[in-house]
Amino acid sequence: MTLEQLRIFVEVAERQHLTQAAAALHLTPSAVSASIRVLEERYGTPLFDRVGRRIETSEAGRLFLVEARATLAAARAAELTLSELAGLQRGSLAIYASQTIASYWLPPLLVDFHQRYPQIALALTIGNTEKVAQAVSVGAADLGFVEGHVDASELVLETVGRDRIAAVVGPTHPWADGRTVTPRDCLKFQWILREKGSGTRSAFEEWLRAAGVDADALEVALTLPSNEAVRAALMAGPFATVTSELVVAAQLQAGLLVKANATLPPRDFYMLRHGARYQGRAALAMAALIRENQASGGAL
Repeated sequence: MTLEQLRIFVEVAERQHLTQAAAALHLTPSAVSASIRVLEERYGTPLFDRVGRRIETSEAGRLFLVEARATLAAARAAELTLSELAGLQRGSLAIYASQTIASYWLPPLLVDFHQRYPQIALALTIGNTEKVAQAVSVGAADLGFVEGHVDASELVLETVGRDRIAAVVGPTHPWADGRTVTPRDCLKFQWILREKGSGTRSAFEEWLRAAGVDADALEVALTLPSNEAVRAALMAGPFATVTSELVVAAQLQAGLLVKANATLPPRDFYMLRHGARYQGRAALAMAALIRENQASGGAL
C-alpha cells in the first residue's frame, strides 16, 4: 500500500465521485479506478458500493477512511520535519479555502507569499466551509480560510478580513427598483443558492433566522456548487441570490446585475489552524503575511 493509493482513496471517498476525484488529483479517471481496484483486490475488501452509476463508501471504506486520513497526516508531519531543517528554502504548504476566499481574496496573498518564499510549494484546495474545517481537523491542511464560523473545539479561529454580502437580482427583477427588501420579502420570490454548508448560504440563513423567518421556507429553484455557476444562472433567469460583492463586482458595475436594497450584515473571514498540531515555518510565515495584510487595511 502506498501513500499515493491512500491519497486517491481519500479523494474518492470524500467526493463520492471518481471523475471529480481524478480532476482534483490531476489523474485520469481510469488511473483512479485502477488504484482503487488494486486496493480492493489486494485486501479482499470492497471499499465502495457501486449503485448504478454512482459510488458510495462501504462500511469497510468508512472505517478505512479514518485510518487513511491519519496516515496521510502523519506522513505530512514527517515531511514537514525534514523540510524544517532547511528553513524556508524548501518545503510545502497545504491550504484549503472556501470558494469566495480562494477565488477572489486569497490569490494576491499567495502571489506575495511565493515572491517572498519561492522555494515553498503551495497547494490550494477549494471546498465549502465544512470541508475546509474537516481538512484542518484531520491534518490534510496546514491552514484553512473560511467565510463562515466553525464550531470545532480542536480548531483555532482568527479573524483576518471582512466581506460584504448582498442580495443580487437581474435588472428586470422587481427588487431592481430599489425598494426595501425585508427578510420576510425573501419568501415571495425564487432563489438560486450555493449548497448547504457554504459560508455564503449559512450567513444568509442566519440573517433570516435572526428576523424570525424560516430559512427552510425559501423557494429555492436551483442549488449550485460554485459562485460562478450561481452568477451565470442568475443572469439567465428571474431569480435572486445572496453572494459576496467580490463575486459580482464587475456585473454590478456593468449593470448586468443589480444589488437589492437589503441590509445584510457583513461577515468575517477566518483563518483556521489546529490547536494541538505543530505549525511549521511555512504556515507561520503565511499566517504572519495574512496578519500584515489585515493590519495594512488590505483585508476588505
